[in-house]
Amino acid sequence: MKKRITRLPGKMKGQGRNRERPPLSFKYALWGCVSGMAGVLAIMAVTRMAGHPLLIGSFGASAVLLFGAAESPFAQPRNLVGGHLVSAVAAVAVTAWLGSGPVAVALAVGAATLLMYLTRTIHPPGGATALIGVQGHAGLSFLVDPVLTGALILLTVALFTNNIVQHRHYPEQWW
Repeated sequence: MKKRITRLPGKMKGQGRNRERPPLSFKYALWGCVSGMAGVLAIMAVTRMAGHPLLIGSFGASAVLLFGAAESPFAQPRNLVGGHLVSAVAAVAVTAWLGSGPVAVALAVGAATLLMYLTRTIHPPGGATALIGVQGHAGLSFLVDPVLTGALILLTVALFTNNIVQHRHYPEQWW
């Protein structure tokens, strides 16, 4: 254990600045901005039609992945939909078992991380979905409305906006 602790500072230094970064593309960034806005506005439009809220904070982070880093494994459809769903399941289960206190919030985020890892659906915004679910005293309906519905709306917009232009392609893989 002592060796592990003494190695910590060296491990925290990172890889340095020698790694090559891809060049920035204003066109890519601008289209990401437009697409992200379209994704959020689509959820808000369906919210207006449905008459109840479908937009949760974690969808903002999903939009950043889908429209700013669409090639990321975390942005692929399986991860987007599956990550939000298993995180919502964690939230509902923890809320039913422990309520919505601080330990429940922490457990839901931890359980969501575990479930996403085990199901190979890691989507970092899923942690926020779990947290939001517990704080909002989520019941079973949370799984479909807003989680599944909102994730599918974002996916639909991502499929359209990331493929309508020549400089983008989405998804890298479905499964």
